[in-house]
Amino acid sequence: MNRRSQPSKLSPRALDSPGIPGVFLDRDGTISDEVGYINHIERLHIFPWAAEAVSKLNQTGWLVFVVTNQSGVARGYFSEELIHQVHRKISAALARRDARIDEYYYCPHHPSGQVAAYKIDCQCRKPSTGMVTEAARKYHLDLGLSYVVGDSYRDMQLGFNAGTRTILVMTGYGRGEYEYYRYHWPRMPGHIAENLLEAAEIIQNESGRSRPVKRRRSAALEIV
Repeated sequence: MNRRSQPSKLSPRALDSPGIPGVFLDRDGTISDEVGYINHIERLHIFPWAAEAVSKLNQTGWLVFVVTNQSGVARGYFSEELIHQVHRKISAALARRDARIDEYYYCPHHPSGQVAAYKIDCQCRKPSTGMVTEAARKYHLDLGLSYVVGDSYRDMQLGFNAGTRTILVMTGYGRGEYEYYRYHWPRMPGHIAENLLEAAEIIQNESGRSRPVKRRRSAALEIV
């Protein structure tokens, strides 16, 4: 299911979430190539290792989410329907390798947007935690055992703010940000991985050291 994240005032640190962990994946630059704004479906290029990586995450028994900023909607570059098309295409590609995203969350807002309905200084735009908070509340996630995986320091800040573990991947903007800006970062990511597949292997290995979890069937397997 594609879900537009709504502004939220609830801090994830305030959640009493004794449930299973989740993995929160950035989209562009992490699952698919970073091409700027995907303003046409043909601009989506899924990394060849993405399906295997997501399958490995599914095998941990944890829930897997996409959390993505899509301010192109607020800027008037594309519609929300295109976001849904992109997510359907990603899910179809992953399904061919028995991999799945349990739910997609996206933020279409931007405080300086050109479309009035989306010109919002919201709490869901990363690195604010609204998308993670919404998923944690809905699925009763244990954020302390969860991960945020992405290709930018903004993704890492999301993880820090939400109280999750963090993995920076070297695809997309990751390598450039790491090589040129890491000396200015106030806090380093928990792990650095070459790509999402390596990140999934790190999570798989560490999940064996976490308490056992029983995966609940997601209520969000329907792709809309």
